[in-house]
Amino acid sequence: MTAFPPRFFVTAEQISAQVAAFYAAVRADALLGPVFAAHVDDWPAHEAKITRFWRNAILREGVYDGSPMLAHRQAGDVREEHFPHWLALFDATLARTLPGEAAAAWSAMAHRIGRALSMGVAEARRPSDAVPRF
Repeated sequence: MTAFPPRFFVTAEQISAQVAAFYAAVRADALLGPVFAAHVDDWPAHEAKITRFWRNAILREGVYDGSPMLAHRQAGDVREEHFPHWLALFDATLARTLPGEAAAAWSAMAHRIGRALSMGVAEARRPSDAVPRF
């Protein structure tokens, strides 16, 4: 198996620190806290899963096998309008936990993923007889 270089320089330890700091902020957030609290009953397990997601996305470790799109679409109370707030909170956490270039690169990746998830959530909420938006 060929090992790929990281997409940008962030260590596994920095990924873990970012995820922990972000979810601490989420739990305290008036908008996102209740949404996450409705679905997460084991924060350490959730953070470990999301850490694996980011290690897979950034370090290409192949340690995550979930479906973020499916999870967000099936949640039922995740809305398209949550994503800009989620991304702003994620970016603020990145600015506190990483050097500028790494934070900017991770932010760009998170924004691409966030846009896709937002579109997927919006599409899942659209009535089946609605004309699709392109």
